[in-house]
Amino acid sequence: MVASEDLEIHAREISRTILQTPFTRRTWSELLFLALGTALVAPYVAFLVFTMAVGIAFAITFFGVVIIALCLRGMRVIGGIQRATARGLLGMTIEEPAPFAPRPGFLGWLQSALRDRTGWRTMAYVAVKVPLAFFGTFTVLSIWFAALSRLAFPLSGGLQPQGLGVIRVIVRPGQLPVESTSLLAAGGLGLVHTVVVFFTGVFLFFVAPWVVRVVVYLDRLLMGALLGPDPVTARVRSLEHARAQTVDASAATLRRIERDLHDGTQAQLVALAMRLGMAKEKLDHPEGVDIDQVRDLVNDAHRGAKEAIFELRDIARGIHPPALDIGLEGALSTLAARNTVPTELTVSVNDRPTPAIESIAYFCVAELLANVAQHANASRASVTCAQHGRRIRIVVRDDGIGGAQVSRVGSSSSGLIGLADRVRAVDGRFDIASPTRGPTVVTVDLPLHA
Repeated sequence: MVASEDLEIHAREISRTILQTPFTRRTWSELLFLALGTALVAPYVAFLVFTMAVGIAFAITFFGVVIIALCLRGMRVIGGIQRATARGLLGMTIEEPAPFAPRPGFLGWLQSALRDRTGWRTMAYVAVKVPLAFFGTFTVLSIWFAALSRLAFPLSGGLQPQGLGVIRVIVRPGQLPVESTSLLAAGGLGLVHTVVVFFTGVFLFFVAPWVVRVVVYLDRLLMGALLGPDPVTARVRSLEHARAQTVDASAATLRRIERDLHDGTQAQLVALAMRLGMAKEKLDHPEGVDIDQVRDLVNDAHRGAKEAIFELRDIARGIHPPALDIGLEGALSTLAARNTVPTELTVSVNDRPTPAIESIAYFCVAELLANVAQHANASRASVTCAQHGRRIRIVVRDDGIGGAQVSRVGSSSSGLIGLADRVRAVDGRFDIASPTRGPTVVTVDLPLHA
């Protein structure tokens, strides 16, 4: 059988990844994180057990309640240390939880401390971290020790490598193929045994980084779930951010409309009034009136009036596209038909969205198709709009050169950040996949009702 070219490339990439993993910075950073995290667990647990034991023992007194409150405040410090460690060694950014906001007075502080969700969540993290650190470090160190001891076996002068940790527990000494002498005469050590032991060490050396990665991945999940903002706080932050974006977008739209009216339409109307005034002055004195000059003034005024109408129409279209008056499907059909790149449109929406959602969907498709025409060098594009429950999903694809990304500065696709902000302002989602050489796929999820 002849493997396909894609399969061969994929197999080479996997082999290259396996061979390079033990020598990458990530492997040793994760190993250091695991070792440091295991070392820090002891003082974490000591602090937690001591303070909670004292607090529970004296819980019937006011002193015990204060100790428990201080324990929860200390948990915030432990959470901050873990987030800083993850950021420095793993490059993992965990969003900071909401700051502690005590109520006025000592009793208010005490009540706020006891109700601090961040402190309780960090306490849960420490409790789960203990078995993870113990068994994870136990497994990782045993595999690394087994790998390094077997790699050093040819230089050990015949000293048999011993199992450690999980290697010793799973396979007892004397049962490992690498420690068996059945390949040779009884009690003899030879070349075959040395080669088997060495290559077993090579195998474990390339397996060990992946065991570390699995243990650290579990810790990443724990930190992301327990050390970041709780779901309620995250939701409040998201709504506050969306509200701020909506307010900023509305203010920017008003400034744009004011600027367009002041610099464009108002100037046209002023010029129109001046021409009509000049024509009126000439007509006020019938004797010696130059009819051709008056006609030119009226023609210029007429032309200026039409230009002002066109500018007002463009401004109004930017506020609310007239095409949406016939519904989202008709508006998207108009966009697809006007696009310079051949565009296939598929719409399947049973319930009509609210006007705000229709407007966002329309402007997203309009901007994305404009990007396809201007930057993608595509031969064709497609737009799919389908309803899924109480949400609609819009997918815009093209077969262009790719490389589009959401950026606030400098790139031709920087306008995508405005679309992303507008979508998130209504609790939607904006995703883009645009590898080099394409294709580009942009997915916009919006609720039916804002």
